[in-house]
Amino acid sequence: MARWLAAAALGVWLGASAVGAVQAQSSSPRPRPAAPGPAGATPTAPAAPKSTAAQDRSQPVTVDADQLVSDQKQGLVIFTGNVVARHNNSIQYADRMEVYLDEKGDKVMRTVSTGTVRIITRDCRTGTARRAEYYDAEQRVVLIGDARVWQEENVVTGERITIFLAEDRSMVESGAGGRVKGIFYPKREGEASANGKPAPGAPCKS
Repeated sequence: MARWLAAAALGVWLGASAVGAVQAQSSSPRPRPAAPGPAGATPTAPAAPKSTAAQDRSQPVTVDADQLVSDQKQGLVIFTGNVVARHNNSIQYADRMEVYLDEKGDKVMRTVSTGTVRIITRDCRTGTARRAEYYDAEQRVVLIGDARVWQEENVVTGERITIFLAEDRSMVESGAGGRVKGIFYPKREGEASANGKPAPGAPCKS
């Protein structure tokens, strides 16, 4: 049970259900080698490779914290103290993470992280804020309070930054009397046009 609760907490920044990742890891048996067929039999074609979404679901999810408190009646799991959540090269750091589940307790609806929040996405964007909210149904992450997101030298700042994961777009909003700010550097001659993204499977710098 504790393992499931820890895995469920990282719905944020995944683009896939954390519950699905746990089910894929804990209940799916390892495929057995095919038995050799009779002589002269035509070999069958290998199964098609899994889609990116299926591969994401099969990745393990881990959450480390100093303390975990579960309230099953409220459908709430709370991690506190040096919270570190990891999944498929995505990382989130926070002082406190609240995980809200559906009525059945088998799906993450949203998460709320507070304190010194820092996130690193799979495409190596880094974000900081005082609070981060994730909404699973909408695949939406909201950074609130002195929000800042950067990749390499490019950076945007505002009071509130909303990132729509499935649509690869974001929105930056200012606070009362403030303004948003963005700094974008042109690519230098000789640099690869990879938009700052790492090679597939390569970890981001934390």
